[in-house]
Parts: sequence; C-alpha cells; structure tokens
Amino acid sequence: MVSIKLRAELAGGLASALLTLPLSIGFGLFALSPLGERYAGYGVLAGLYSAVIVALVAVLLRANSAVVFAPRSMQAYLISMVALHLVESETYAQLQDPQQVLTVIFFVIFLSGIMQAAFGAIGMGNMVKYIPFPVIAGFQNAGAILLLLSQIAPMLGLTRHLEPGMLLQQLQQTQPLTLLIGAVTCFLMLYAGLFTKRIPAVIVGMFAGIGLYYLFHYLGYGASLGPFIGELNFAMPDLHYLSGFYAFVDERQWWNLLPTLFAWAASLALISSLDVLLCAKVMEGVTQQRQDHNLSLVRLGLGNLVAAGFGGISGAISLSSSQANYSSGGRSAYSVLINALLILAAVLFCSQLIALIPKVVVAGMLFVTAWRLFDRWSAQLLRRLVAAGPRNRASLLLDLFVIVLVTLVAVFASLITAVAIGMLVSVFSFLFRMSKSVIRRSARGDVLRSRKTREPRLMQLLVEHGQRIVVFELEGAVFFGTAEKLIHQIETAVKDGATAVIVDLKRVTDIDSTGVRFLVQAHDAMVKQGRFLLLSSVEESSRLGQFLRDMGAVAALSKGRVFVDLDQALEWAEDHLILSELGDIELGAEFPFGQLDLFAGLDTAKIEAVRGLLSRRVYARGETVFREGDPGQQLFVIAKGEASARIHPAGATRDIRLVTFSPGTVFGEVALLDTEVRSASVQADEELVCYVLEQEAFQQLAASHPSIALTLLRNLGRELSNRLRRANRVIYQMDN
Repeated sequence: MVSIKLRAELAGGLASALLTLPLSIGFGLFALSPLGERYAGYGVLAGLYSAVIVALVAVLLRANSAVVFAPRSMQAYLISMVALHLVESETYAQLQDPQQVLTVIFFVIFLSGIMQAAFGAIGMGNMVKYIPFPVIAGFQNAGAILLLLSQIAPMLGLTRHLEPGMLLQQLQQTQPLTLLIGAVTCFLMLYAGLFTKRIPAVIVGMFAGIGLYYLFHYLGYGASLGPFIGELNFAMPDLHYLSGFYAFVDERQWWNLLPTLFAWAASLALISSLDVLLCAKVMEGVTQQRQDHNLSLVRLGLGNLVAAGFGGISGAISLSSSQANYSSGGRSAYSVLINALLILAAVLFCSQLIALIPKVVVAGMLFVTAWRLFDRWSAQLLRRLVAAGPRNRASLLLDLFVIVLVTLVAVFASLITAVAIGMLVSVFSFLFRMSKSVIRRSARGDVLRSRKTREPRLMQLLVEHGQRIVVFELEGAVFFGTAEKLIHQIETAVKDGATAVIVDLKRVTDIDSTGVRFLVQAHDAMVKQGRFLLLSSVEESSRLGQFLRDMGAVAALSKGRVFVDLDQALEWAEDHLILSELGDIELGAEFPFGQLDLFAGLDTAKIEAVRGLLSRRVYARGETVFREGDPGQQLFVIAKGEASARIHPAGATRDIRLVTFSPGTVFGEVALLDTEVRSASVQADEELVCYVLEQEAFQQLAASHPSIALTLLRNLGRELSNRLRRANRVIYQMDN
C-alpha cells in the first residue's frame, strides 16, 4: 500500500514539474520583460527559483496537500508593471548596473511578502467567503486576457511589445515561420491527448515546437525566426540580494524612493493575496480538502520574501500544475516536494539546454495556459441566459454584468479598482438579498420522518439508523455570504456519518448563482464518497425550479433527487437507507400473513380463525380504494404494495399526501372503530393486495372469540399510539 501511494506521489510530482518548468520560465520572462532583452536570463532563473523556493518554504511550514506553488500570470503581470514604472521613472538613471535594477524589483517582492504574511496573521484570509463567484470569474478572465496580450509579440516574432500607435507598422514585421511554430505548439498542447495518453500534452507541444524551430534553423531560415532564451547567468542561488535590501533602508540617497517602493509592494501584496485566496477556493473544489486561508497567506508571504532574497519572483498557487498533480495521483506534500526537487535539478544540470528554448515555444505554451485560464462558467452563463425564462434573466444579467465589468476594469484600468468595484456591487447585492439566517433548523431522520408507515421491523431500523439522514430547512436568501456556512454545515454532517442530506428550499426567498454553484459542488463531493444530496420543495414550474434548471443544478443532481416537498425526499432517503441495510428485503413478495403486527400475541390456531373472516382484495396501480367522505366500516391490512392517503384542501392546486402505507401496516382502522365517514381518500401507488376485515365480521369475532377481538383492539391501540407519538415528535421538531 505504501509503495502504491509513493508511486502516485511520484507520478503527481513529475507531471506537475513537467508543466511547472516551462510555465515558470515563461512567467519569469514576462515579469522582467520591460527591462529589456539583457534581463531575459535573469527572468528565467527568477521564475524557476520561485517555483523551487516558495514550494520548499510552504512544505517546511507544514503545507500538506496536492497544491503546487509556482509563479502565476497575475503576479508576473504585476511585477512587469513595477518594472515598467521603474524604467519610466527618474530613479532608473541612478541605477548603475543590472544588479541594482534587479535589487529594486526583488526588494518590492520582499516587502510584498512581508505584507502578505501580515495579511494572513491578522485574519484577512477569511475575506474569501465574502467574494461572490462573478467577481472571481471576472478576475480570472482579466488575468487570461492580460497573459494573452503579453504573448502576442513573441508569437509573431517581434522583439518588442505591440504598441497601439504603431500597430500596423509592427504587424508588417511578423515572421510567418515563427507564428507557425507557435501555432503548432498551441495545437499539440490542446490536442496531443487525442494521439497519445502516455506523454503529457505539454511535453509533446514543447518538444514539437523546439524541434520545428531548429529544423527551420537547420534549413537556413534562422534569420526568419524569433530569438531563443539566450545565455543564462547561472549561479547557485544565495541570499546576496539581502545586502542590497539593507542598503535601501540604510543609505539616505534611496529614502526618497521608499514611499514608491512601499506603494508598489502594497499593490502587489493585496492583489497577490486575493489571487491566492481565489485559487485556494478553486482548488478546494478539485481536491475536496478545505484550507486554512490565513495560514496559506502566511506560508506564501514567507515563501515570497525568501524567494526575493534568492532572486526569485512572487509565487502563488498554480492552478494548472496543481490540477495536473492531483489528476496524476498526488495527494500530499510529498508530491509538492518532488515537484520542487525536480525543477531544482533542472536548474542545476540543464541550464544550458533551457537557454536554447525558443521564446515562441514558451509564448505558445503561455497562450494555451491563458486560454485554459478563462472561466468556463462565464460561457455557460451566456448559454443559460439565452435559454432562461424571463423571471430569471435579471439575476443572470446581474452576474454577467459583474463578470464583464470586473474583467474590463482589470484589463484597461487597474486590478485593484476592478476588485473594489466588483466587491461594491456584491455588497449592494448582499444588502438587497439578505434575509434571516439561511439555516432555519436541522433535523435527523430518527426524529423527522416521512408520512410513509412501515412494518415495525423497518420502523425500528429507522429509529436506530435514521440519524444518517440529515435535513436542513433553509430560510431567507442563499447567496455568496450565506452559502459558505451552509456548505460547512453539510460537510460537518457528512463527517458525522450522514449518508443522505436533504436541503429543503420551501422558505428560501432568493438564491443566486454562487449559492447554486456551492450546492452543486457539495453534491459532487458527496457523490465521490457514496453519499447523496437531495433538494426538496422545488416545483418544476416555480421561479426557483426554473432558476435551478437554468443554472444546471437539476441536471447535476438529476431529477430523481429533486422533490416537490420534504416528505417525498424523506421517503426516498428512508427507502435508500433500508435497502442499504437489508438489501431488497424480498421486494415484490407478499408479507407473511402470520407475521402481520395486527396479529401479534395470537397463536397459529387463533390466527387461522381470524383469517377465515378476512377477504382478500387486489387493486391495480392508481385504483382508488375508497374516497374522502365515503361511509367506511372496513379495516385494511396490506400484504403487498403501497397505498397513500390524500386530501384535497379547498383552493389547493394538487392533492396533499397525508401518509403512505407499506406492506405489514393497516389503514381504515378509525372508521372501523367509530363508524364515521372516511376522512381521506386512499389510492394504490402500485399493485396492492389487502386483507379486509368488515365491521360485521369483527362483531362476529367479538361474540365468538372475545379474547381474540380484545388482542386485535390492543394491537390497533398500540399502532395508533405509535403514530401519535411520531406525530408529536415531528410537531415538537417543527417548533424548535
């Protein structure tokens, strides 16, 4: 068993390292690209150092999950903005050599790491629960767009970024062969899985692009190709940048620069922290492992300040690498450690080979990464908006508006402004939708029961095991602020042994897309554990039912686990619990006559005496046994099938089920005793076989065998008492 787990961790670490290595190179190049070509080698090493050092620090600080740490597009973009501002500032002329320039960049990263750790220490990680999913989606889409835009120039073979004022002139310098290499790299990264499953697509795309580049170079087209990474100024990583950090604080000539550096660091820390929290939330849905978000910020903050001292850029949670790690078998910190050590080995022993990687290949890989970074839920929202009913379009339009707004502001203005606007819209949404506590009450199946009566053996089983059924009755609005607590309660119930969780939406006033998404994620997590999530009080034609359908929740759970009322959901959960405990319990067979609870305490001779007074009747599925208001003087004992008692209140649109009777139970006993008209209608739910005791036959039995009649009355009294006790428990539970 240990060897199997170790192989899985090795496979996860190797798969994630193969993906992390080229992405770290690309993001390192991207981060320092405003400084010019002479800094390309530093950028490559900065990205690789980050992937190694941040991961090692996180593991040393007891991070124990499949989450992989590496540079990300958002951090790389922010660092590139810092580099660009530095180049355009007056301070840049005072910097004497590349080492001083890099010291400024890494000092900003060092400060941001301190701030990021401080954010976690003061509990800012808890803010993630207040971030609605549309803001997350817009933020993610902005990062994808920014990464795509940054890679257009190397994809076209241009030596500098595209500038709007010189767009046509620059496009005329496009190198077709370079573009072809980039396109081949992208295509194989996307579709190599159709041809081979044994080799990761990222490796196929990377080596195919490199091979095609050097094939053209060999054929004499080198002048028509974009550059490769170039010489790496490799040295064993050390903390020599720390002395430069100290100089900024100690030497008076740099004091005028400190406010600017602190401002840059604060922006980087704030956005990086938000990005970490969003990524952690996404990975929780993949790994089903809940994370301490504050501790995650502390780990990454400390990792980033250590990485800066060694000359590395900021690192964060790499979604693509983490997903590759988890899907390949990685489940713990061992896979993350293996990932970091493999990248370190590549830096130590393969630096000259890394220097020969064409930039267009890296750009192609980042192009695909950016494409996959786009939030798929945003596209699904557009499709659902087209298909949604008019009553749900306003809510869907609001979510789509927030996504587009956050994306556009982040791309064309400021990431901080985008997040602030998104959160502001969310606050107004919160105030508009907020109502009472979302969880009105919770109950377990050993107290709260369906209206289906069963034979005593099965009722006792529900008493003993019914706590495995948990009901959450919701009240108010289910949205991004309240759904988090609901999901936590569901997870706690599952940990406590619940096999079926029913979420009753009868008193829900509103539900947004984030609330629905959380419910679907909870369902997916429970299915993986062999558990079930059921929704009740969902009418298909209601606004709530249509919204759940439009958001894909009904399809995700299946219609068989979405019920019009709580009673039917409870019956489904009880039936499933009984089947899981007793198997099929001889479904379809008639209940043994001598084991009917009505005859408890009678010997064989007395049972046969009663049997001669009973008539056997068979009812087809859907056939009415008797109607509400009919005269009734018969008692029915079910031997096979089920029947339900229903009433139709004035003004109601459908019948209300009072109770369902299963094999071994009786109904109609009240009319037998008081000779009044029937108080409800009874209909066969399936083929029904009953033994019927007429009042005249009962009077005959009382005259000829008074002891038998007394025993039957005592058994009927016990059954009525049990039903009354169950009703009292339900009423008590509903009032608390």
